[in-house]
Amino acid sequence: MSTERELGDFLRARRGQLTPGEVGLPDPGTQRRVPGLRREEVAQLASISVDYLTRLEQGRVPASGSVLVTLARALRLDDDQRRYLYQLAGRPMVRRRRGVQRVRPAMRRLLDQLTRTPALVTGKRLDILAWNDAAAALFTDFSAYAPPRRNYVYLLFSDPAVRALHRDWEEAASTATAYLRMHAAAEPDDPALAVLVGELSVQHEEFRAWWAAHKVTGGVYGTKKYHHPAVGDLTLDCDLWESPDGSGQHLMVLTAEPGTPSWDALQALGSPAARTERTERQPA
Repeated sequence: MSTERELGDFLRARRGQLTPGEVGLPDPGTQRRVPGLRREEVAQLASISVDYLTRLEQGRVPASGSVLVTLARALRLDDDQRRYLYQLAGRPMVRRRRGVQRVRPAMRRLLDQLTRTPALVTGKRLDILAWNDAAAALFTDFSAYAPPRRNYVYLLFSDPAVRALHRDWEEAASTATAYLRMHAAAEPDDPALAVLVGELSVQHEEFRAWWAAHKVTGGVYGTKKYHHPAVGDLTLDCDLWESPDGSGQHLMVLTAEPGTPSWDALQALGSPAARTERTERQPA
């Protein structure tokens, strides 16, 4: 039997062993005609087409290295199963150590000195690494989220308060998706990206459509329009300043022209009323 056919058999067997709840999918609670996950569900989690997964399971095409990474994550393979998957595919299993993203001290100092200006430090995949009080007052209390959920794109799609904050949510969310697409081209075997894209693809139809469109952008700067429950409408200039050390970190700063209504609203974000409203918006 060919290794391609054995690889397909293994993929079918593994998805038959999993339940929707084990991979973070909603479980309708109804009896399924066949056990395990459907092809469509695995394809969404792995960010590949159903047709491609079908051909893989039928042993008709080889699997690329990037697809093996996403399939291993989607199918929740342990170390032995992952090693077996790579052996069947005839590819070396490269173990890449990915260090924890740490905020550069200079970035941290800049955040601390921007007292009335919302500012964030983002890393790869638009993970939110650090923020100042003004950013928390504008968006949400980021410390209330576990680090894997502390991601700008994830919050745009999955947090109702952050989603409602954006007056032009579709523009903000589609641009952030295009930024992720650009990162995926630079690091196609990033396992954390594979998990993030898989979850968003399954849970949000808009993300799935925009991801499939393959639109890309290198930045998310420009004009941002918000409606904050405590201070009303804000129109802010958003600029991203890239760290010169090649770490992929950016300082995202939101500013308004002094004397404008948006400037006044930014100053009001530090008021007791705004702090109370921010506490009420914290995730459960």
